[in-house]
Amino acid sequence: MKHDTYEIKSGFAKGNLNYDIYKDSNRAFKLPLEQTGKAFFAAVSRQVGWKFFVGLRGFSGNSLITLRQNGTTTVPIPADLGLSTALSSVGFQVFRDTTPNRFYPTSGMHFLFTADFFSDALGSKYSFQTYNTTLSEYWSLSSAQVLAYNAYFCATGGNPPFYGNCIYGAFNELRGYTAGQYFTQYSMATQTEYRLVLPKRFGLVAFGGLGGVIPGPNQLYGTQRFLPSVGGGLRFELSKSHHVNLRADIAQGLDGHTFGLGIGEAF
Repeated sequence: MKHDTYEIKSGFAKGNLNYDIYKDSNRAFKLPLEQTGKAFFAAVSRQVGWKFFVGLRGFSGNSLITLRQNGTTTVPIPADLGLSTALSSVGFQVFRDTTPNRFYPTSGMHFLFTADFFSDALGSKYSFQTYNTTLSEYWSLSSAQVLAYNAYFCATGGNPPFYGNCIYGAFNELRGYTAGQYFTQYSMATQTEYRLVLPKRFGLVAFGGLGGVIPGPNQLYGTQRFLPSVGGGLRFELSKSHHVNLRADIAQGLDGHTFGLGIGEAF
């Protein structure tokens, strides 16, 4: 808005998520859960110079977590199982984007830092903090080749619910890991991706990276580990004018592999 002076972002979601949580990252012992709820998010930012934006953000939502059929009792049961939970937060964000096309960056960088503060004074059942930082840079090797780099860091403080911790693999940081296998207080990752544009709207990518997770002292789930990843993927261009790709990636992690589909690049 106002010639790139202000940016407003908001969204509302309602639905359910089916996922598994694991005991000590052991895939043989998992607890299948269903989380049903709704959430609203909004953020308002203003450019302060050099393409940096600073702004405020807020979140409000509630959910109910239940055990899916064929559940196991070998994994510790979350305290919120069967109870409706409300989460509300206020926070701030700082970001900078110098890429010419956010859908398919060929140069420039994208930086984002967010801090969210959940409190019972806002109606939240839990009081805790979350901090996320991501940095991506892009270099054109030729008209059909791009080298992309991404670094990510997540940290939590206070007493979050298990799903309020850093969830490794939830935001493509790294591919090759199922979101739910690692809920930890700290997580970090760095990765590089080579992107090649082919004729007939097709493209190929190859990527690899290294990450790690560190659980909190009183966490039921997660263990401290280094977590590498390597993989590749196929692209199909859905929009020529904006270079928006359909993404199909297969990646190998330390504990197994994943296959994922999406719109747009992983970062």
